[in-house]
Amino acid sequence: MRKMKIADRVISKAEKPFIIAEMSGNHNQSLDRALAIVEAAAKAGADAIKLQTYTADTMTINARHGLFNIDDTDSLWKGQNLYELYQKAYTPWDWHKPIMDRAKELGMIAFSSPFDATAVEFLEELEVPVYKVASFENTDHPLLKKIAQTGKPVIMSTGLTRLADLDESVRVLRDNGCKELALLKCTSTYPASAATTNLMTIPHMEQMFDDIIVGLSDHTMGIGAPVAAVALGARIIEKHFTLSRADGGVDSTFSLEPHELESLVVESQRAFEAIGKVQYGIQKSEQNSSRFKRSVYVVKDMAAGESFSFDNLRIIRPGDGLSPKYFEGLLGKTARAAVKAGTPLAWAHF
Repeated sequence: MRKMKIADRVISKAEKPFIIAEMSGNHNQSLDRALAIVEAAAKAGADAIKLQTYTADTMTINARHGLFNIDDTDSLWKGQNLYELYQKAYTPWDWHKPIMDRAKELGMIAFSSPFDATAVEFLEELEVPVYKVASFENTDHPLLKKIAQTGKPVIMSTGLTRLADLDESVRVLRDNGCKELALLKCTSTYPASAATTNLMTIPHMEQMFDDIIVGLSDHTMGIGAPVAAVALGARIIEKHFTLSRADGGVDSTFSLEPHELESLVVESQRAFEAIGKVQYGIQKSEQNSSRFKRSVYVVKDMAAGESFSFDNLRIIRPGDGLSPKYFEGLLGKTARAAVKAGTPLAWAHF
């Protein structure tokens, strides 16, 4: 069975979905708020809290021309350059330990997405149990090698990636020591729409790659997409998380609030449990209900020797008479003895 182990948690098709609350920049540059996000995620039932480990300088340079400027009219971050965005969004590295320590105290797994080699080295010092590769970095082969060489499990988002490139990236991870790998379907727009989420990629991806766990890194609003993803085989769900969208922040628009994260935890587990197995017949839980299926009843008092007819027989509830499938064959037969109205018909009556 395909599985991976993160700390003391096993992730596989046989286990309930692993829910990751992505903090990203929703701390709004407040450590107190970051810790409050951790506490709210734990209370909502998330399995893990995820950070992002970079600085503006490890991510880009402070330039103001071409693609360094964000001028897409649909972007949440229009009018900034990349450097300014990452200055607002990054999590100070000296916050990582207190955030991760608090998560562990509350029974959650804490880890991060590194965005360069120095971030991997820093996270190794913190002994993170797993690494996340973001969609924008999933073809950065030097970074993938550095992550894989730690020997830790890897969760990689697959947004912005052709299948051939994804296959190449998986090979790079495998060839450099990654033994436990999860791939998350991801649509890298912020927010994403349901129409561009394409969840059918999840079972296809599972077929295309050997020995992986599949999941969803979701940027849609609400919880409909991740719950549907669980039904299609996803066992890792990642969603951005904030205390309140009204508080603002770089990712707040497409982040879940605490009551929504709690709903995701509950409903994804219900979806997992509901998948079950192929089942026909009457389950133990249905046995009481089965007594109230329709069956054949005598509905008028009958004398011995009287013929059964549409007048004195009916198919009604409850279900302790003969099956309705026999009804037509019973018409015209005669009663062996008197039968009172309300009697469930049995073979002994003929």
